[in-house]
Amino acid sequence: MQIVVYAGDKIKHLRDARALTQEELAKKAGITVTALSRIERNQAEPRPTTRRKLAQALGVDPAELVE
Repeated sequence: MQIVVYAGDKIKHLRDARALTQEELAKKAGITVTALSRIERNQAEPRPTTRRKLAQALGVDPAELVE
């Protein structure tokens, strides 16, 4: 049985672990809070450029967001 981990779940977990609000992370990544909220709720998958911005803001490698 394969377990699917969505990028939004991983991003939310990393954001919570760093005690950041959605507003703080969105500002650091240069995206809107609405976009981040949709990503975290798995209603939208981040584009590669957005994934890189989020990874940089969270201090992780972009590959970690899709593992």
